[in-house]
Amino acid sequence: MAQLFTYPEARRDSNVVDEYHGQKIADPYAWLEDPDGEETKAFVDAQNQVTMPYLEKCEVRKPFHQRLKELWDFPKYGCPKKRGSRYFYFMNTGLQNQSVLYVQDSVDGEAKVFLDPNTLSDDGTVALRGYSFSEDGEFFAYGLSSSGSDWVTIKFMKVSTAEQLPDVLERVKFSCMSWTHDGKGLFYNMYPKEPGKADGTETTTNLNQKLFYHVLGTQQEKDILCAEFPDHDKWMSGAELSHDGRYIVLSICEGCDPVNRLYYCDMQTLPNGIDGLLPWVKLVDNFDAEYEYINNTDTVFTFKTNLKAPKYKLINIDFAKPEMEHWTDLVAESETDVLEWSACVAEDKLVLCFLHDVKNVLQLHNLSSGAKVTTFPLDVGTITGYSGRKQDNEIFYQFTSFLTPGIIYNCDLTKEQLTPGVFREIKVQGFDASLFETKQVFVASKDGTKIPMFIVHKKGIVMTGDHPVLLYGYGGFNISITPSFSVSRIVFIQNLGGILAIPNIRGGGEYGETWHKGGMLANKQNVFDDFQSAAQFLIDNKYTAASKIAINGGSNGGLLVGACVNQRPDLFGCSIAQVGVMDMLKFHKFTIGHAWTTDFGCSDKKEEFEWLIKYSPLHNIRVPADDTVQYPSTLLLTADHDDRVVPLHSLKYIAELQDVMRNVSKQTNPLMIRVDTKAGHGAGKPTAKVIEEYSDIYAFIAKTLGLNWQD
Repeated sequence: MAQLFTYPEARRDSNVVDEYHGQKIADPYAWLEDPDGEETKAFVDAQNQVTMPYLEKCEVRKPFHQRLKELWDFPKYGCPKKRGSRYFYFMNTGLQNQSVLYVQDSVDGEAKVFLDPNTLSDDGTVALRGYSFSEDGEFFAYGLSSSGSDWVTIKFMKVSTAEQLPDVLERVKFSCMSWTHDGKGLFYNMYPKEPGKADGTETTTNLNQKLFYHVLGTQQEKDILCAEFPDHDKWMSGAELSHDGRYIVLSICEGCDPVNRLYYCDMQTLPNGIDGLLPWVKLVDNFDAEYEYINNTDTVFTFKTNLKAPKYKLINIDFAKPEMEHWTDLVAESETDVLEWSACVAEDKLVLCFLHDVKNVLQLHNLSSGAKVTTFPLDVGTITGYSGRKQDNEIFYQFTSFLTPGIIYNCDLTKEQLTPGVFREIKVQGFDASLFETKQVFVASKDGTKIPMFIVHKKGIVMTGDHPVLLYGYGGFNISITPSFSVSRIVFIQNLGGILAIPNIRGGGEYGETWHKGGMLANKQNVFDDFQSAAQFLIDNKYTAASKIAINGGSNGGLLVGACVNQRPDLFGCSIAQVGVMDMLKFHKFTIGHAWTTDFGCSDKKEEFEWLIKYSPLHNIRVPADDTVQYPSTLLLTADHDDRVVPLHSLKYIAELQDVMRNVSKQTNPLMIRVDTKAGHGAGKPTAKVIEEYSDIYAFIAKTLGLNWQD
């Protein structure tokens, strides 16, 4: 059968060969690493000219887009947060590109617009990225990012009048925003100026982050340098103020592992205030464990830690007796549940959020003893929002699940009976949860490890072995994939007869640090085995057939998709890789890629190179040996302002894939890439762009799996 698609001819430069520990590795598309090269731009245009007309012609695209837009148009609310005497919350009326921040004088008072990011650009591509109120709630600092880039500009407002202040902070990325309690200024992180541009389309590496203090009403060049690490150019830090405003707690990390150094500075030891590099006390000066500040009562500090506790616990450290032998457990590690976060509230209480078999459990504990007071009632799902601080007597928390768009609860902690009430329920017009069901199964992986998997489908379907499945995975960086509400997935289930399957594969944080370590570094193949075992389970249990499985993942999940398609092209009918890490030998050389070596390893080291070369998606593309097997229909997605996983990963991968399979007559499935503009890794993407992207993805899935639209 003749090939159905004519792909752009990309120049193969056979002269580019890199040597790794005595092994020569060709890199014929290294020229695609230059985002500004005319040849790169021409390649991107030529690819889009193949992909976009194909997507536009997909029969399902128009009805899917229309239905998605209709269902998406429901009001979305966040938890109210009390700051000073006022309450603030985010709300999106439905199809607004960015959510709007509202202010109220009381929790049931009239809401006024405080900050509307939609007014900052015509197309919604300027997004809010981080914000912070001064302790008295009178000043507001907020970060803005353009076109999806990780670069942030910090601006300031006076809260009472909502007026913009002249202060502007640039070259900010991966930053804290922490006000001193006198409201005079805030700590933030900045990278030094480098030659060349810094708009999110560059690939230059981010090194030497520094901590500064900005005094409100002054120019950025006058900002005070408070911490730098000239001998450790990859270190990144974040400062926060203790609840009493006396201590600056500094957390330092080197990559993405859940470990940090812990320094502090007692502001009572600064006779002239903050006027230069701070005299940091090094409480923990190694990367053995993670320490996250929760509370302090005078010198007794409570931290959440994974020190000898892979599922995390709360410990107390007295700064007056800081030696480790004096450290005590406040809430011991659970045998079964992962402690995800904790917050001090109502002066003497702690809210603890656990993960039990990928479902959240919310508890209230006593601060002084650590003893449990109560467990709040919750359905099977995820806490996606929380507010309540030490000085507040009430908490708000938001619950969501695969079939629950969102319920915000509040609870008054001064009452005898701690009974949470529904503060606000989010309703989606035209969505009836009673027509669907969710179940959790446990799948045996290749090595026998039991992998939990959520499955969502219409009620009453018969297991005929031919339902289309969307199999989504991530598997890395200690990130847990918990139940969430997705309009696009609901449309896939409702109108394309689909089944959603989400296996909680190793590498994530679903069962704590042990689960994470089981899928990182030398163990990364476990992640791919877990995912492939999940696909096999769905086939064996008559949910579907290999030709009806579409796999999807983004970022580290894009790597998952690329590796699995190379290893088992026969197991899937369609693959969707969004902003994936595809070149595992060079990822650490671009932007913030060096931070991921904690999860992946680094090709500079021989042993780690041996792990990476075995699964690196770019380096393992081969014509399937079996004459009846071709590559699944493949759609890669990336964007010009992705400065997290730079587009070169996807560009090099598609160039190689198309080249290897170009003249292979059995390859009749499409191999395509969609490159967006004025978009980044995903955070802050305007609603209009998100709807277009999902419509393209599901149109491609429907077309290539042979699915028809069902009203």
